[in-house]
Amino acid sequence: MQLSRQISGIHASGPDGWDAFRRARAMARAGEPVIELTIGEHDIRTDPQILDAMHRAALAGATGYPAIPGILPLREAVAARVSERTGVPTGVENVLIVPGGQAGLFAAHHAVCDPGDKALICDPYYATYPGTVRAVGGRPVAVPCRPGNGFRPDPADILARASGARSLLINSPNNPTGVIYDRATLDGIAGAVREADLWLISDEVYDTQVWEGRHLSPRALPDMAERTIVIGSMSKSHAMTGSRIGWVVAPEPVIAAMDALATNTTYGVAGFVQVAALFALSLGAGFEAEIAEPFRRRRALARALLEAQNVVRLIPSGGAMYLMLDIRATGLDGNAFADALLEAEKIGVMPGESFGQAAAGHIRVALTVADDRFTDALSRLLAFAARLAAAPEARTARLKRVE
Repeated sequence: MQLSRQISGIHASGPDGWDAFRRARAMARAGEPVIELTIGEHDIRTDPQILDAMHRAALAGATGYPAIPGILPLREAVAARVSERTGVPTGVENVLIVPGGQAGLFAAHHAVCDPGDKALICDPYYATYPGTVRAVGGRPVAVPCRPGNGFRPDPADILARASGARSLLINSPNNPTGVIYDRATLDGIAGAVREADLWLISDEVYDTQVWEGRHLSPRALPDMAERTIVIGSMSKSHAMTGSRIGWVVAPEPVIAAMDALATNTTYGVAGFVQVAALFALSLGAGFEAEIAEPFRRRRALARALLEAQNVVRLIPSGGAMYLMLDIRATGLDGNAFADALLEAEKIGVMPGESFGQAAAGHIRVALTVADDRFTDALSRLLAFAARLAAAPEARTARLKRVE
């Protein structure tokens, strides 16, 4: 008996991007004092008042089959939030509640890609993106976003790969780089998408974590609302990662098709979780800023440490709960550096190669442990990098490095 090619092919041959995380987590389970700067998991838990709302809803009977597209009050709240923050009129007919942003990405690609279709993704990308495309039978094609261009996509690179493609997936604020796509970048993306007649899937789960500049949804650009599918989530904005709740905002026919998909897959999101999400959204932007503040603070701590040395280079970024660091001056690539750091210093980071090839020679550091532990870990990481860079082989590699 064999599994289907579609499900057995979700992960292509080779590593799936999670090896560094698994090693760090295994060492921690074995009792080693590992500081994990790997995944985007808050170091706080979901706020008790949100959990109280969830508990009350469950006791009040919100434990039966849920409304599959989402309970009406929650869809109304999401529509109002999106309308206010983007300026694009949005109604409940444009909103589908899904079990987390990952489910939204799956549904979006299922809605616009047929088996065998190309789906473009910006490289570096979140590690699940290629597998999500393969899970719906699509073929992921990377659009390189090069360090020399600030890890922003070039419209020419999009168009060069657009033949036979149905969609382009972007993510701003970006995981793993922290880069926010400015208006000029988004205008270029929109122009390429319109020229190639692509759907644009915009992963905006970090829209409340903006440290410099501003977040702009491409759905708000001229002639883009009818070809843009936006993914949102409560995971990052409200520290509700385990509750698995998010949304998709899209044209009404897309939402109707995704409603049919949900009926035959997830069958909706638990009612008591939806009620808790509705309560969480009612706490407003001030609460979301409180959830985001530790990452803003740790970013400032990191910048001060990085400015005091000249081996590791910080990639300029404006948002999200991560920093991308260029470690090529050590003479190692991202995989080798992450392995060596974990072995020598018991600090877990994600190699840039986990997110594609455009970030090779970089590492991603998550700002997800308490300030004192984060400062200690980053200080040790920088000292480790300095020792590597001082070795003769690293100096030779640095001289040969191509920017």
